[in-house]
Amino acid sequence: MTKSMREAFGEALFELAKINPKVMALTADVGPSVRLSSFAEAFPDRFINIGVSEANLVGVASGLALEGLIPFCSSFAVFLPGRCFDQIRVSVCQNNANVKLIGSHYGFSNSGDGASAQSVEDIALARVFPNMTVICPADAIQTKKAIMALGEHIGPSYLRISRADTEILTKENDDFIIGKAQVLKKGNNVTIIACGSLLYDALLAGEEIDGEVINLHTIKPLDKETILNSVKKTKKVITIEEHSVFGGMGSAVAEILGQNFPVPIKIMGIPDVFGESARTYQELLDKYGLNKENIIKEYKLLKVPK
Repeated sequence: MTKSMREAFGEALFELAKINPKVMALTADVGPSVRLSSFAEAFPDRFINIGVSEANLVGVASGLALEGLIPFCSSFAVFLPGRCFDQIRVSVCQNNANVKLIGSHYGFSNSGDGASAQSVEDIALARVFPNMTVICPADAIQTKKAIMALGEHIGPSYLRISRADTEILTKENDDFIIGKAQVLKKGNNVTIIACGSLLYDALLAGEEIDGEVINLHTIKPLDKETILNSVKKTKKVITIEEHSVFGGMGSAVAEILGQNFPVPIKIMGIPDVFGESARTYQELLDKYGLNKENIIKEYKLLKVPK
């Protein structure tokens, strides 16, 4: 079963708005693309289309948050946080404003539009901000849970979601706690840490190589305890994400391991390149080795020092 995270985002924000009158939706002229049409129709006084102006979007949201409202700002991940780094830094994070930033169409999921519309850097940009929480849910179910959790969470937050339909990997009755990783499969030979849509291939690979698979849906704050408990058992780590290998989830894991329990690690992700156009999403994932087969290949190359 598959469903897009952006569909889940629109549905969840609509439900959240029905129970919390402080919730607002702001967008930079991409309301239909991030599935906010129902919200706009039901709550016209709580929906604002700022236009193609992400910096203004963030500034307005910060002002609303400082007045006690709960603004959810959405655009494509390449633009939010990409086009408004300074505004997020100063207006949101320095004020510790309760602004929720939603970056859609991450990674290669916007395959047809090419490099200018594909974000491979957004985790790195978001996680460096003081006070910022960074979330990359595994699927549509977890996207809904994350939105509901962010409605209760106080402080700056960034959530990245995929454009494409992706596999449903979590369950409706699973707990979702910001900052608490989810062990989806127990294993002994290697710890495979994934976030977002690539968790599907991580689970497939884990079945073949007896890997322990962790859904690291919260990249900041990082669940150090769950990661270290797994790695102390397996002694090897593979991370995989639809993001640059520089500054993303894998880098965050490597920082924790390097300071606490150094082990062989392979960071799998998008190499030092921009995105590109393709006929299909899967074509780009395969080109850059973001699949089950390459996880298994990299596992076989990892060596534990004697």
